[in-house]
Amino acid sequence: MGFDRRAFLAAGAATVAASAARAWEPAQRLPDPAVEILEPSFAKYRIGLASVERLATGFRWAEGPVWFGDMRMLLFSDVSNDRILKWDEETGAVTTFRRPADYANGNARDRQGRLLTCEHRTRRVTRTEHDGRITVLADRFEGKPLNSPNDVVCRSDGSVWFTDPAFGPNPLEAMAAPELPGNVYRVDPATGAVQAVARGLKGPNGLCFSPDERILYVIEARAEPNRLIRAFDVTPDGAGLFGEGRVFFDCGKGTADGFRADRDGNLWCGWGMGEAEDGVVVLSPQARMIGRIRLPERCANLCFGGRDRNRLLMASTRSLYALYVNTQGADLG
Repeated sequence: MGFDRRAFLAAGAATVAASAARAWEPAQRLPDPAVEILEPSFAKYRIGLASVERLATGFRWAEGPVWFGDMRMLLFSDVSNDRILKWDEETGAVTTFRRPADYANGNARDRQGRLLTCEHRTRRVTRTEHDGRITVLADRFEGKPLNSPNDVVCRSDGSVWFTDPAFGPNPLEAMAAPELPGNVYRVDPATGAVQAVARGLKGPNGLCFSPDERILYVIEARAEPNRLIRAFDVTPDGAGLFGEGRVFFDCGKGTADGFRADRDGNLWCGWGMGEAEDGVVVLSPQARMIGRIRLPERCANLCFGGRDRNRLLMASTRSLYALYVNTQGADLG
């Protein structure tokens, strides 16, 4: 999921994206032509009477959406504005949840309903307790500070998994030289020990588990010549990964970012960059591109939410978009 400093500094592209966002209007006919069926297997996921909605706009870099169904709200990061925002499903209002937020990027929810956050400025992963206190889950490994934690997920056993590339930490402050390679880490739920489960990846970015949690998917954002989605088999005890993983999908011209699995094992991937690529791509468990959702901006990350957990909520550069789909997310958000 990534706040990539090099991409952020592409000011011309950002200006085009912002202009496109302002000019965007929802589809006037149904089915929405922005929801494309690339293979017949995707047809069942498209709801003919649903169209892409823009819920809010005016952000600088929308990222890390996470759904809180018990409060009918979405939290998401506005990275460059150094804040976490709250979208209320009942009223449609967007308010500030936390500012400053230490240039928060990825967010998730643990199995007790607490907020997990990757922070660029502090180079740490935190948990917000129910009373508002903040607990640091990880900020160092083998005696060295983390680089800039990017995306985070929680497994059903309570373990917290996160990526730590050398992105960020924000557009105004120089990033300290990284002291660690790009790793994927696991925080043990019982001991709090931090373990590197995948080492030396080129810009590990978004990550998510398959519905049965037997596979961990990780986006390798600085793989060459193209971004890759790698698949790692999880050990039976859930405490690690087998081997170095395999290439699940070569993104070609596309820029995969944050993603989530649905209950059928499809990957719904934030995607860009450029008018021909921007939006969401849906990959089957067999690594086939079966559908896509066209947006006027690059989608950085997404999650499933809403009353029935079938509302795809897409954090996309300057805006937040939504689409009802005929499936549900496989995780907590």
